[in-house]
Amino acid sequence: MTVAAILKHKGARVETVQPTATIRQVCDLLSTRKIGAVVVSGAGSGLLGVVSERDVVHAISRHGEAALAMPVSQVMTREVATCRLTDTPQDLMEMMTEGRFRHVPVVEGGELLGIVSIGDVVKRRIEDSDLERSSMQDYIAQAG
Repeated sequence: MTVAAILKHKGARVETVQPTATIRQVCDLLSTRKIGAVVVSGAGSGLLGVVSERDVVHAISRHGEAALAMPVSQVMTREVATCRLTDTPQDLMEMMTEGRFRHVPVVEGGELLGIVSIGDVVKRRIEDSDLERSSMQDYIAQAG
């Protein structure tokens, strides 16, 4: 299985915001869409950064309620680890564990193609394990 298979299953929609969007706008988007991160993008599909729930919490902790009016460009993660369509769930799990983040944008040739969360990876791994278990049970039943 690859990132391409995960995106095919979950969809490639990526929520993006401009760097001038406020943290309050990002909070509204995260809440409405029930997601944990958004990609910060300029004109076009360029990846400028990512704003996660964790970034929002840190900003509020440092600046209090005033953080909600701040532009996301002041709190976004700028050094974003990305993956490719050919990467495996194992690659992603290692990257996410080492980097201590839960969302990885999928980028090929400079184009943003999707975003994968740790939840997406775990869900696919569980589905694959269930399928493998079922196949093994069927094999054993036929062999016996």
